Amino acid sequence: SDEKITALIPIKTFDDQHHLFMATQRGVVKKTNLAAYSNPRKGGIIALGLEEGDKLVNVILTDGNQEVLMATREGMAVRFHEKGVRPMGRTATGVRGIKLKGNDHVIGLVHAPSNKTLLTVTEKGYGKRTDVEEYREIHRGGSGVRNILCTDKNGKVVSINTVDESDEIILISKNGIIIRVPVNAI
Repeated sequence: SDEKITALIPIKTFDDQHHLFMATQRGVVKKTNLAAYSNPRKGGIIALGLEEGDKLVNVILTDGNQEVLMATREGMAVRFHEKGVRPMGRTATGVRGIKLKGNDHVIGLVHAPSNKTLLTVTEKGYGKRTDVEEYREIHRGGSGVRNILCTDKNGKVVSINTVDESDEIILISKNGIIIRVPVNAI
């Protein structure tokens, strides 16, 4: 099976001051108050109503006052404030976070603080860092801006993450080869 864990978030208390912010492959985003998950059932509880054929890409914990950034496989990205997404119930489907073109789909959702850089990694092992502030903040639902040009040489985008100069990253290939790289070398 190609199923994988989409997000693992350690939670100390299920308060009403934080939210789970979710993104799907088709560009849908949803924000739900953390307190809505405080009473799980033995068989689990619904976190997101997904349309047929859509998949959850990532979930992040927010405090209601953060910038987020979504990126697509074809090299587009959109940065917006989470206040542009109203809190919804657990079973809600969500709202459009990014407008997709053609067969493009979302590959990542991250916190986007202005003091960090966005690391974008492509399927052929290329990496690029860009200051988060270079992605102009827009309202959710737009097409976004070009994050990286996807070519035959570098391939499509497979991962994004926000990093700073003191971070190190570990890249693991499909065949299990691991390399460790200081972020300041990218």
